[in-house]
Amino acid sequence: MKNLAGLMKQASQMQQKMADMQAKLEATEMEGVAGAGLVKVTLSGKGALKRVKIDPKLIDPSEAEMLEDLIAAAHADAKSKIDAIMEAETKSAMGGLPLPPGMKLPF
Repeated sequence: MKNLAGLMKQASQMQQKMADMQAKLEATEMEGVAGAGLVKVTLSGKGALKRVKIDPKLIDPSEAEMLEDLIAAAHADAKSKIDAIMEAETKSAMGGLPLPPGMKLPF
């Protein structure tokens, strides 16, 4: 029974660490850039788009398609940074507790 009690304690600690990580991620913002800084987007830690900054020299009707592509690229850049932080925080919160292959947290 000691093993079960220890496992339950570990699970409870992991649950608290995951809740703390979720709160930290919610407060985190990450900026993604594209076009050598001409387009910048800011995402929340959950991946929600918060802000878009566009250099005024890009605002030309004939360049609309390029601008749309740069915004998408900047968003992808910020999202990949958020995903990397999430993965690192999850590994830290798990404290070395192994998960089955292919299982990702948070659920």
